[in-house]
Amino acid sequence: MARTKEFDPDAALRAALELFWRRGYEATSMSDLVEHLGVGRASIYATFGNKHELYLKALERYEQGLLPDMLGELARPGPALPGVRALVRRYAAEATADDLRERGCFVTNTAAELAPHDPAAARRVERNWDQLEAVLHSALERARAQGELPAGRDPLALARMLLVLLQGLRIVGKASADPARVRDATEQALALLD
Repeated sequence: MARTKEFDPDAALRAALELFWRRGYEATSMSDLVEHLGVGRASIYATFGNKHELYLKALERYEQGLLPDMLGELARPGPALPGVRALVRRYAAEATADDLRERGCFVTNTAAELAPHDPAAARRVERNWDQLEAVLHSALERARAQGELPAGRDPLALARMLLVLLQGLRIVGKASADPARVRDATEQALALLD
C-alpha cells in the first residue's frame, strides 16, 4: 500500500518560493530547504525533483500570481492609459518599499542570477517577459484606438520600453538607497505616454 504524503506539497512549495526569493538559488542549499520546509530530503526529491526543478516550480508559482493581477488592472473598461500608469507606479512603489525592496522581484532575480547560464530559467524569464509585454502592448493598442495615445506612437515599442523600465526599477530599487532614482525614472518614462 502506498504511503500518503505527510506534508502539504502546496505549503512546501510556497515555503520554498519564499526561501529562494529571499536568498537566491545559489545561496540556498538542499539542507536549507529541508530545514525551512520541515520536509525530509527524500520527500522533497520525490515530490518536486532536485533543487533546480524545485526552483523552477517555485518560479512558476510566483508567476501565476502576477499575470492575473496585471490583466485585471489593464483590462478594465474605459480609458487604458490610467491602468498602464498605475501598473508602472505600482512597480516603482514596490521597488522602493522597505518591506519588499530587499527581496526584489523573483523573475528579475532569476534573470540576473540564472538566466545567463541556465537555459531552463532563461526560458521561464523570457516567457514571463513575453506575457508582460503582451499585456502592456494590448493596453497601449487600446489606448491608441481610444485616442488616449497619439497616433504616431508605436504601442509595441512603448510596451517594450516599459518592460525594460519595470525590470530596471526592480534592480535599481533593490540595490539603491535613493528612491528618487526610481521615482524620477518612472515619471520620465510615463511622460512618454502623453
